[in-house]
Amino acid sequence: MTNDRVVITGMGAITPLGLSVDEYWEGLISGRSGFGPITLFDASAYPVSVAAEVKNFDPEKYMSPKRVDRTSRCIQFAIAAANIALESARFDMSQEKPEKVGVIIATSGMMSIIADESEVLRKKGPMRIDPLSITKTAPSMVTAQVGLEIGAKGPNTSLNSACASGNNALGIALNHLQLGHADVIITGGAEANVNPISIASTARVGALSREPDPEKASRPFDLNRDGFVFGEGAGLLVFETLEHARARNAPILAELAGAGWSFDAYNETAPDAETQAIAIRMALQDAGVKTEEIDYINAHGTSTRLNDVAETRAIKMAFGDRAYQIPISSNKSMIGHLACAAGAAEAIAAVMTVREGIIPPTIHYETPDPKCDLDYVPNKARRQPVNICLSNSFGMGGQNCSLIIKRFS
Repeated sequence: MTNDRVVITGMGAITPLGLSVDEYWEGLISGRSGFGPITLFDASAYPVSVAAEVKNFDPEKYMSPKRVDRTSRCIQFAIAAANIALESARFDMSQEKPEKVGVIIATSGMMSIIADESEVLRKKGPMRIDPLSITKTAPSMVTAQVGLEIGAKGPNTSLNSACASGNNALGIALNHLQLGHADVIITGGAEANVNPISIASTARVGALSREPDPEKASRPFDLNRDGFVFGEGAGLLVFETLEHARARNAPILAELAGAGWSFDAYNETAPDAETQAIAIRMALQDAGVKTEEIDYINAHGTSTRLNDVAETRAIKMAFGDRAYQIPISSNKSMIGHLACAAGAAEAIAAVMTVREGIIPPTIHYETPDPKCDLDYVPNKARRQPVNICLSNSFGMGGQNCSLIIKRFS
C-alpha cells in the first residue's frame, strides 16, 4: 500500500531563541540573535567562547522527575519537543494503534558523558562508572526514550549523517509513511553539543568561529565569516499520512512533498557543489515541483568559508538564472548550528514561513562576498507569499539531503 501524501500536523521546538514554536518563530522573524558567551562549562582555555545555548530549560516541566534522573540533556530536549509537538497535533495515543506510530530522530547522542565517564574509569576504576551511562549516552536511546515516553511501538530508529541528519530523518519518515510502515511518525532531531569535547574537537578541525563578539560570530554568506557557532536544542514534527490526519480531523500545518539525497564521495570535510545540486534536483523531482515554483530556500548556510560558496554554486546549478530571483536565508545566523537537529529546526521554520508568508532574515550580514552573490534576505525579515520552500542540509563528509515543504491545499 502506498500513501502518496504526507502532512505535518504538529511541531515542537526547544531552541536558543525560546522553548516553543511561537517563541522560536518570533525570534527568527524579529532577527534576534541567540548567541552569547558559553556558560555551560568553563571555556576560558578554549579557542571558542561563543555558543547558542538553550536558556531556562526545566526538564521537569515536560516529563517525570524519574525520567529526568535517568536521561541526559539531549534526551530531555527530545522528549520535551516531542510532547509539545504531540500536544499541538491534538494527538491522543489511546485512540491509535501503537504499532502504527513511529519515532525517527537524528542525533549524535551525548558524547560528553563518554568523556566524563572515561575520566571516572581512569581515576576510580570500572565499578564506579554510572550504571546508566549507556542509556544516557547512546544515540539509539534518544529515540528509544521518546518512544517509551509516549508509548509508540512502530518503527523506532536513530540516525546520524552529520549536518544533514535532521533532513535525513524527515525524509526517511516520509518514506516510511508512504510505504505504509506507519500512520504517524514523530520525527526530527535533538542535540546538546555545547560541551567541552564537542567544542574542542570541532574547533580543532577549524570549523568553528573564533570571533569573541556574539554579534559577529555567525555570519552566513558574509565575506568576513570565519566558521559556524554551535547551537543546541531539538525540533520534532508530527508526520501523518493525509488519510490518517483527515480521519482524526487533525490540524494540517503543511505538506512534506519530497526529499532528495546525494553523497559527494569527494573529501572528508570540503563540500562539492555539483553533488549538492543533485540532492536539490532529486528533491524537486520527488515532489513533482518545477524550479520556477520554488518561492524560498531555507539554506544550510553554516557561515564557513567553503560551505557558503558551495551552496551558492549548487543553487545556481540547480536553478540557473532563476537562482538570482529566489530569496534565501540562513536560520543559523540566529540559532547557530544545531548539528543533527539543524535540519529539523529549520524545517519548522520553513513550515512557519509557508504558513505566515514571512521570510526570516540572515542576520549579521555586513559585507557581500563576490562568490556569494544571491539574495540572502539580509538583516530584516521580508513579508512575501511562500507556497513552496526548498530546505537544504549538507553534512560534513559529503552527505546531502534536501526537502520540499509545501503549503497544504
